[in-house]
Amino acid sequence: MAEAPDEVAQPGSGSRLSGTDRMTAFSDGVFAIVITLLVLDLRVPEYHEGELLAGLRGEGASYLAFVVSFVYIGVLWLNHHALLKLIRATTLTLSWINLAVLFGAVIIPFPTAVLSSAFTHGDIADQRAGVTLYALAAALMSAPWLVFFGYLHHHPELLDRGVSPEHVRTQRLRPITGLVLYGLSGLLGWFVNPVLGLIGIIVMIAYHAATSEGLRRRGRRR
Repeated sequence: MAEAPDEVAQPGSGSRLSGTDRMTAFSDGVFAIVITLLVLDLRVPEYHEGELLAGLRGEGASYLAFVVSFVYIGVLWLNHHALLKLIRATTLTLSWINLAVLFGAVIIPFPTAVLSSAFTHGDIADQRAGVTLYALAAALMSAPWLVFFGYLHHHPELLDRGVSPEHVRTQRLRPITGLVLYGLSGLLGWFVNPVLGLIGIIVMIAYHAATSEGLRRRGRRR
C-alpha cells in the first residue's frame, strides 16, 4: 500500500494529508492493550480443600465472557486492519473518527466484567441487565465505523489505488447491520431471555468475523 508523504496539502481545501503509519501503529497498540486487559477479570476462585474443581465450574461464566470478548476484540482488530488497507492517507478529521472507533473497543472490558459478574453471581434480572449493557456497547461501537466509511466515500482522494468509492459505500451495510442486530439482541436479552440475547451477540460477532475483509459487490471486483 502506497503511503502519502508525512504532510501534504490536499488540493482544493485547507486539509492536509498524512501517511497512515502512525494511525496503524497507535491503533494496533490500543487493540493489544485492550485484549490483554480482559484477562485481569479472571481470578482463582475461593475454595475449600478438595473443592477446586467445583470452584472452577462456578466461574464458568467468567471464562465464557472472556473467550467471547477475546474473540470479539480479535475480530474488531481484523476488521480495523482491513479498513486501514483501504486508505493511502488520513486527515485530522479521519484521525478523530478513528479515535472514536478505538473508544468503542477500549470500553469492552467493562461490559465483559459486568456480564461475567451477572452470570456468575446474579439472578435473572442481573443477567438481563448484563446482556443488555454488552449489546448496547456493541451497537454503539458500530456508529463510528459507519461514519468512517461515510467519510471515505465522500473523500475518495484518501483511498488506496484500486479501491472505489462504490466499494466503500457497500461496506456501510456492515455497521448498519451491527447497529440494528446488536440492538435487537439487547432487546431480546432484556424482554425475552438473556441467554438468547447472548446467543444473538455471538452470532453477530461471527458475522463480523466472516465479513472482516469486506462485503463484495455483485458482479464487481474490488
